[in-house]
Amino acid sequence: MADIGSYLKKHTEALVKDVGIEAACQITGKSKATLGRYYSDNAEHADRFMPVDAVAKLEKSASYPHVTSALAELKNIRLSYDDRKPNTPKAAGGVNSDVIALSQRFAMLMSEYQQAIEDGIITVNEAKRLLRETSLLQQVLIDMKLHLEEESA
Repeated sequence: MADIGSYLKKHTEALVKDVGIEAACQITGKSKATLGRYYSDNAEHADRFMPVDAVAKLEKSASYPHVTSALAELKNIRLSYDDRKPNTPKAAGGVNSDVIALSQRFAMLMSEYQQAIEDGIITVNEAKRLLRETSLLQQVLIDMKLHLEEESA
C-alpha cells in the first residue's frame, strides 16, 4: 500500500502544479498547506489523500486527469478522450436523443463489421475501426445512463 500511496501522491502533486497552487486553492477551497499535505511524502502525512471531489474539481481545470489516470493505471485500465463533436449541446435532448444516437451508432458498428468480415478475415486496421465504433457506442450508452439517472433523481 505504501507504493500505491506514494504513486498517488506524486500524481496529486502533478495535478496541483498543473492547475497552479493559487488556482488550486481557489478551486478546492483548501489552503496551500492542506494541499501540500495531500502530496507530502513525510511520514506524518502518509495517510492523507486529496478528497475525490477536490480531485474532480481540479481535473476539470487541468490539462490532464493526473490522479484519475493514475488510479486507472493501478487497475490496468486504459482511458481515452471523448473527441466527439456533437451537433447539439450535451444537455439537450435527453433520453430520446440518446435512443436515436444509440441506433445510429449501432448501425455504424454493424456497417463496419459487415465490411470487415466480407472476406472472412478481420485485419488489424478493420479491428481498430471496430474498436473505435465500439468505444463510441459505449459512450452513447454512458450518456444515456447519465440522462436516465438525472431523470430518476
